[in-house]
Amino acid sequence: MTRDISPLLVLDLDGTIADTAADLIGTLNFIMAREGLAAVSLASGRAMVGAGARALLERGYAASGQSVEADELDALFHEFLAIYESRIAQETRLFPGFESALDRFAAAGWRFAVCTNKIEGPSVKLLTALGVAHRFEAICGQDTFRIEGEAISKPDPRALTLTIAQAGGAPSDAVMVGDSRTDILTAQNAGVPVVAVDFGYTDVHVSELGPDRVISHFDELWDAVESLRNAG
Repeated sequence: MTRDISPLLVLDLDGTIADTAADLIGTLNFIMAREGLAAVSLASGRAMVGAGARALLERGYAASGQSVEADELDALFHEFLAIYESRIAQETRLFPGFESALDRFAAAGWRFAVCTNKIEGPSVKLLTALGVAHRFEAICGQDTFRIEGEAISKPDPRALTLTIAQAGGAPSDAVMVGDSRTDILTAQNAGVPVVAVDFGYTDVHVSELGPDRVISHFDELWDAVESLRNAG
């Protein structure tokens, strides 16, 4: 794809664009209940979200002192996706200020992409249900890119650089926005500056993970990105 001269804002999805925890944990608990395992509370479950459905299932089982074999995990993963897609936006909401922030960046010539460890199909479906899918040049998930048959997902920096390329941008003109260790590490490994939101899903405060900037509301994103660009 031909590179566009416009700067590109690349955002994570779960815990960054939208508060998806209630629907994700609700899906997990449906499976946990069927398997006779204890439900995961929303409060504790928020720290389990963000690395994809397989990781969420493994963490849910681990919280009950159980492990899950690879074959069973694969079957549970596909079941999880089917259940989740049926309730994908029942309780999920965009974080406050997100659309207004995009409006300000768009007015200044910025373009947008999503780089998530969610599967691409559900990611598109969710962003469509939330009314914002059309705003992104690319929506890339953990199954979007494959190299020699291997799926490329965060924290592999190629997940980010390939998303940037698919959106028609370049790493030198991009800024990553995420909420977790995975997002920060991905951006750092790709040589892309990263802004971390502190309202997402992480087991430690994002300020401890070395992002370039930390924000607590999308109203702060413009100034954070401008300070990064002014700093070179």
